[in-house]
Amino acid sequence: MFIQTESTPNPATLKFLPGQTVLDAGTADFPSSETADKSPLAARVFGVEGVTGVFLGNDFVTVTKQDAVEWDHVKPAILGAIMEHFQSGQPVMTGDGPESGHAASEGEDSEVIDQIKQLLDTRVRPAVAQDGGDITFHGFERGVVYLHMQGACAGCPSSTITLKMGIENLLRHYIPEVTEVRPVGV
Repeated sequence: MFIQTESTPNPATLKFLPGQTVLDAGTADFPSSETADKSPLAARVFGVEGVTGVFLGNDFVTVTKQDAVEWDHVKPAILGAIMEHFQSGQPVMTGDGPESGHAASEGEDSEVIDQIKQLLDTRVRPAVAQDGGDITFHGFERGVVYLHMQGACAGCPSSTITLKMGIENLLRHYIPEVTEVRPVGV
């Protein structure tokens, strides 16, 4: 098995491409080892000292490390953990599949929210997946769209620029009801 790696805009995060499907659908975000109980793969990667986050996409695994740890020291162990997992035959996820996705929406703004979600799914999410992350809808209130940033996008130095200059401008252009975009925590 040959696993490729790609850098991301977030210097604390690397994207690992195992050359096979990781998740059949959706994404799964594990911002700490305590949250990785549903993923044997994520739990194995968290076994590498210095790993602080694991994010799973369709064909990639994004890993975030502590700032004090050098990639040269942890990258070989992460590659080994990913390879061991796929050779073990264990599933990537146990129980219910990935829970990541847009928050549910209903009520008077549901038509605007559906437009927001459609733009995120068609224009934004494919682009941020290329960088090893995901951005999902969290809420819409009084013209403000709240988005949850995951994987490489969470904690990325350029995420504020991506939100304000990219996503906010896109949403405001197509949906006049949108006045601002803000990130939310977990």
